[in-house]
Amino acid sequence: QVQLVESGGGLVQAGGSLRLSCAASGIIASEYNMEWYCQAPGEQRELVATITSGGTTNYADSVKCRFTISRDNAKNTVYLQMNSLKPEDTAVYYCRAKRWYVYWGQGTQVTVSS
Repeated sequence: QVQLVESGGGLVQAGGSLRLSCAASGIIASEYNMEWYCQAPGEQRELVATITSGGTTNYADSVKCRFTISRDNAKNTVYLQMNSLKPEDTAVYYCRAKRWYVYWGQGTQVTVSS
C-alpha cells in the first residue's frame, strides 16, 4: 500500500520559514518524480516544485529563489523548504509521486499571516 504523509505545515508570520516533509512508504521515492502542489481556498491545485528521479528540480515562478525541494533517499522523504513566506503562499500543500501511477498525500495546511 502506497502512502505519502505530509507534515510540517502550520501558522507563520510573513517573512518566516517552514519546512514541509513528505514521507513515502510503499514506493521508492527516488524512482518517481516527486512534486509539491498547493491549493488555496476556491482555487485550483497548482504545481509548486518538482524533483525528478534524476534529481532535476523545477519551480513555479512565484516561488523561485524562495522555496527549495530536496530528497533524502535514506529516509525516503521529500522536503520543501519555504523561506520568505508571503500571505499569498497560504494554502494546503500536497505531495505527489508520479511515475506510471500517480499517488497523492492528504495535504498539510500552511497559513501565512501578514
